[in-house]
Amino acid sequence: MAQPPLISLSDVRLSFGGTPLFEGVTLSLSKGERAALVGRNGAGKSTLMRVITGVIEPDSGEVWRQPGVTSASLAQEPDLSGYDTVLDYAAEGLEAAYMAEAELMEFGIDPKADPKTLSGGQLRRAALAKTFAAEPTLILMDEPTNHLDVPMIEYLEGRLRAFNGVVLVVSHDRRFLEAVSTNTLWLRQGKVLKSPEGYVKFDQWAEQIEEEEARELRQMTTHLKEEQHWLARGVTARRKRNQGRLARLKDLKAEHAQARSALNDRKATAAITADAGDSLSKKVIEAKGLSKTFQTPEGPLVIATDLSLRILRGDRIGIIGPNGAGKTTLVRLLLGEIEPDEGSVRHASTLEVTYLDQTRVTLNPDDTIWEALAPAGGDSITVQGHQRHVAAYAKDFLFRPEQLRQPVGALSGGERNRLTLAIGLARAANLLVMDEPTNDLDMQTLDLLEDMLLAYEGTLILVSHDRAFLDATVTSCLSPIGAGEWIQTAGGWSDAQMQLKDIRRKDAPKPAATKPAATAPAPKPKAQTKLSYKDEHRQKEIDALIPKLQAEIAKLEAALADPALYARDPAAFNAASARIGLARAELDAAEFEWLEIEEKRASLTG
Repeated sequence: MAQPPLISLSDVRLSFGGTPLFEGVTLSLSKGERAALVGRNGAGKSTLMRVITGVIEPDSGEVWRQPGVTSASLAQEPDLSGYDTVLDYAAEGLEAAYMAEAELMEFGIDPKADPKTLSGGQLRRAALAKTFAAEPTLILMDEPTNHLDVPMIEYLEGRLRAFNGVVLVVSHDRRFLEAVSTNTLWLRQGKVLKSPEGYVKFDQWAEQIEEEEARELRQMTTHLKEEQHWLARGVTARRKRNQGRLARLKDLKAEHAQARSALNDRKATAAITADAGDSLSKKVIEAKGLSKTFQTPEGPLVIATDLSLRILRGDRIGIIGPNGAGKTTLVRLLLGEIEPDEGSVRHASTLEVTYLDQTRVTLNPDDTIWEALAPAGGDSITVQGHQRHVAAYAKDFLFRPEQLRQPVGALSGGERNRLTLAIGLARAANLLVMDEPTNDLDMQTLDLLEDMLLAYEGTLILVSHDRAFLDATVTSCLSPIGAGEWIQTAGGWSDAQMQLKDIRRKDAPKPAATKPAATAPAPKPKAQTKLSYKDEHRQKEIDALIPKLQAEIAKLEAALADPALYARDPAAFNAASARIGLARAELDAAEFEWLEIEEKRASLTG
């Protein structure tokens, strides 16, 4: 049965500067729902979150929250300025600071650290720690995976799956949304549509909606033609009956235009292209014996040790690895922006580079979109060697003509990223370097960016934590394996993980054989061929635990399916709701531990 909502919106309307943003938004979210909020950049996803939390009051409509509901929001760009320590920030508003300290440690952040010294990924982890420390009923997250490496993203996925309240998340990371969401909210044309399934089924669900809308639009078009034919026959509009029919015809035209706009909304896509520039020799970059180490207060930071790498024309290389591994620094070494301690880097003589970094520092918040695209003035821009009108080129990146005089500082994160892409891709280049290009992009632009990269004939170096994007766009990955060593594997991110797992298993240290004593030769120690007693005992415990948890979960599901339980015994309903989430998390952990022990058994007997 559907659980009672913790929060609901009814016919919510909101306008900015006379322009409607929401027109009749109605939705509800109940305990246990983890909703992915999707929609185009600028559709109002972040604004809708602020309406839900009460930061923004709607012009009309009702926002209802169940008494006692508390919320915590993760901003797209966390602001820690004004705090002496990270703990001061994370503990603000909490009765017990130890909760914030414990969460900071869980997310790998020193509570005593100065916020000014934190990297983008560390700032994001500090903000996540603050969110969970508040122990809210409702968590709202705006691009939570930005600047996080894959291990931290996977840890966050586990935390959200075990969370027993409501989660509403906006993210460009499709693999993340597929892993955590139980529902999808689609914000389009000022309204919200809700899917009963997670993001993994979004495309199929959206296509069904569009097919139904197309059918209704065809019926509406036929009806509109009939009404216009009636009007064209010269029927007088003086009588009250015909005046009413004329009014309905006017409303029908407006409804028809809105329906057509809604249907075209998802189909309208960015026309992103990139020119590979002039042809160049097959060898693009060649690094030999490259080494680089930085001295830091914590000790030496080794970026590369004796790295030799050859990048050829048409290569599509993904640089992956945890935050702090030196991915961006390695790119700058390969581009010649940083001098190596040892070794050399050679470039093709005709190399032309377009480098799109993740900081967007090239954007001046006071410039308008027009000025950012055409800084020299005028109404045209050189795009890959050809003159284009600024408005026409901006339209390729989904910017409407009326937006072009809008300041860059007023854009959403996704819109700023689209603008950065537009500026960078205007230049013809035979080497395209992209550092976290998917941050904040909507799904339509992501799909088109993938298509552009697949059609791009030049060489691509891509730094990203977006697993699905890497799998779709690169043909090899460069991964750090420690001590400044990097290894290149074929395929995308998923292929790299499988190959790295095999490499680590082969390189695992083996126990050294003990030298027999000279006086009395001892028998050679036997290699371990079976599990330890501790592992065997633990696996038996798990074998007994898993059926108990499965039975408990089935019993709780049966109880919660009783439509009268909430009215009859709210306390029992709440207790069962709280326990089922914990039981599922315990079952996941037990099954994972069992598989780890079984994998160890297989490696010993294999």
